[in-house]
Amino acid sequence: GMGRPLLLLLTAGQVSDYNGARQLLERLPRAKELLADRGYDADWFRDGLKDKGILPCIPPRKNRKNPPSFDETLYKQRHRIENMFVRIKDWRRIATRYDRCTHTFFSAILIAATCCYYLD
Repeated sequence: GMGRPLLLLLTAGQVSDYNGARQLLERLPRAKELLADRGYDADWFRDGLKDKGILPCIPPRKNRKNPPSFDETLYKQRHRIENMFVRIKDWRRIATRYDRCTHTFFSAILIAATCCYYLD
């Protein structure tokens, strides 16, 4: 997606990245690679990506006994993902979590993402 959001999911603040990954795994669009941070390092997630033909580029957690390898050069492109979040948070109502209702807040995120990335 060249740093553009392709699939968004809003979870509660205390929810683990594993739960979000589990919900998104089946909906992922076709891609060559998936860049993610250590929070997504799980064997079942890596296997699920490989089953879909997607190369996982996820650094291993520090406590792994047999850490899987990942492409460090490719992982440096992850800044595009972080930049996407920063760009969406330029919208004050999102950065301050102005909306109390989850569906209203998520709608604001979708509108911001659309305006920032798809209406240029």
